[in-house]
Amino acid sequence: MSAERKSIEIMIPLYHPDEKLDLLLERLERQTVLPEVVTLLLTVCGTDEQERQKEVEVIENRVNSYRKNPISIIWIPKEEFDHGATRDFGASQSTRDYVLFMTQDAVPSDSHLLECLLRPLLSDEKVAVSYARQLPGKKAGPVEQYTRLFNYPPESRKKTKDDLEEMGIKAFFSSDVCAMYRRETYIELGGFVKKTIFNEDMIYARKALDAGFSVYYAADAKVIHSHKYTYRQQFSRNFDLGVSQKMYEEAFLGISSQKEGIRLVKDTAKYLLEKKQPYLIPDLFLASGSKYLGYRLGKNYQKLPKWLIRRCTMSKGFWETK
Repeated sequence: MSAERKSIEIMIPLYHPDEKLDLLLERLERQTVLPEVVTLLLTVCGTDEQERQKEVEVIENRVNSYRKNPISIIWIPKEEFDHGATRDFGASQSTRDYVLFMTQDAVPSDSHLLECLLRPLLSDEKVAVSYARQLPGKKAGPVEQYTRLFNYPPESRKKTKDDLEEMGIKAFFSSDVCAMYRRETYIELGGFVKKTIFNEDMIYARKALDAGFSVYYAADAKVIHSHKYTYRQQFSRNFDLGVSQKMYEEAFLGISSQKEGIRLVKDTAKYLLEKKQPYLIPDLFLASGSKYLGYRLGKNYQKLPKWLIRRCTMSKGFWETK
């Protein structure tokens, strides 16, 4: 690690956090590299000032036992939340050298998370963002376990614009589940898009590659993060994915994510056969079909009536101002 001291701010959007938040904050206090501050971007649902203040006080009381990393809270009305704009607002308030975005359910697997994310940023000024490896939780099934391995392999890699032809969409794959940004570069590139239902991280990563910067996948920086989605949730999540790719076509122009999706299904089926779990393949196909249907509808959202869009999306609030 460089002898030169670099300041870090961690930003975590919050919405009805469960017990994983407490584990996340606890493990952030054990890091070999500590942040100057942890900022919680709290989405509040109350309809008046008094209700909203109560929501803030509940979180304040919950986190006041964590003293090693100072914690600040910025509250945001639910109707103003946006994946890109909310994080961009947080970054605009920061004065630190690096901003680490995490989600409230991403738990560091060890004490070296910040150290490993920071290292590639310190060693190469052209690295705009470094993002962590996501490991499956204890309750993750075989399909989710393999999906995590497929998307987050054990080998680190620096990705540049030259990798677009070989890697396709994976060249600018990045995830704000746990990603550290060089704030100077972030400002230079204009930050996240200010209105997006999804994918603010990948849209930014593509912009960074096009500007001559690189994206670094730090496989030694590890968080535990996985979900068990229902078919309906898979459908809705991928509907929103399709919407984001349609809204920001310039970022995904000439790059198809379908090819990567097909490869994931084939490789997962092969993995299940190798593990002697072929009975899980029908579930894989049903989940994959739900994803594909949602994605295709999302890519064509402009042709759909508003009532149907609201039935399909996982982010109903996004459409209130559309």
